[in-house]
Amino acid sequence: MAKSPELEHPNKSFGWAARDTSGLLSPFNFSRRATGEKDVTFKVLFCGICHSDLHMVKNEWGSSIYPLIPGHEIVGVVTEVGSKVQKFKVGDKVGVGCMVGACHSCDNCDNHLENYCPKMILTYGAKYYDGTITYGGYSDTMVSDEHFVVRIPDNLPLDAGAPLLCAGITVYSPLRFYGLDKPGMHVGVVGLGGLGHVAVKFAKAMGVTVTVISTSPNKKKEALEHLGADSFLVSKDQDQVQAAQGTMDGIIDTVSAQHPLLPLIGLLKTQGKLVMVGAPEKPLELPVFPLLMGRKLLGGSCIGGMKETQEMIDFAAKHNITADIEVIPIDYVNTAMERLLKTDVRYRFVIDIGNTLKSSN
Repeated sequence: MAKSPELEHPNKSFGWAARDTSGLLSPFNFSRRATGEKDVTFKVLFCGICHSDLHMVKNEWGSSIYPLIPGHEIVGVVTEVGSKVQKFKVGDKVGVGCMVGACHSCDNCDNHLENYCPKMILTYGAKYYDGTITYGGYSDTMVSDEHFVVRIPDNLPLDAGAPLLCAGITVYSPLRFYGLDKPGMHVGVVGLGGLGHVAVKFAKAMGVTVTVISTSPNKKKEALEHLGADSFLVSKDQDQVQAAQGTMDGIIDTVSAQHPLLPLIGLLKTQGKLVMVGAPEKPLELPVFPLLMGRKLLGGSCIGGMKETQEMIDFAAKHNITADIEVIPIDYVNTAMERLLKTDVRYRFVIDIGNTLKSSN
């Protein structure tokens, strides 16, 4: 018979979990594995709330395993390291993002693309090597193989740095891979949410000219004055869209809802690239003719490998890039999920785990 989550590992842990598709989170006692020889154990101080947490607690992608502790933007301070750990020591500031395991032997793993490994293990809601379920960062402690742990530079604040472990790498990786990181290039960012606002900051730090593309005109001041975008385009305004035809080298599309691709393809120069990083639940309509007529590319990207994730965090620290956050206590998390559903957050909720997560034991 399977052991209860509280008893399957030696170290008692505490977090907040969803028990069913209602997605309602509540206090939950469970256990973490003992620190293995290559493991890093850390006290969780902050954890960002990603839009995928909302999908997962409600099983909207059909893969959730309950009880489910979400959270893959996890930062804290190391409390214990295994005997063979080389990169970290007690007291270091560290983070864990979207994955905690991979096969380490396929082509993807050999090329530092663990995020595309067919056996990649997600930080929560997945089966670990030992057959137990992984639990995320809405909890007091975290244990991870050191390979999947990121060092957080001292000058990067932990609370506002946490969302970079998912949102940050999700936009940094395609900017680099698709060559949209050259000074003087013109890149569009579709959607000014958790991903979009960070994409603007990274692109600007790379020396790129940035246009924010949004359905809501009321975000113009925010985009230009606060985030430093060069221009703002209302995607529903035909005149604005027409005036910007064929002006962009690339577009990072962060939108997770149904939306038309035709106007976006039209904004691209010949050989321009439209890169999808949002994940709409239903298939989008793809008009092929405009791709053919300009040798344009439609691509995708999903987080990044561990080497690139560390590179992204170091770049963020060097250029003072952080997420714009609203810090909340753990007992506000269900309200935060409701607000996230209505996109009522600028731009990322971060749970103050260290100060507000208290075990009822």
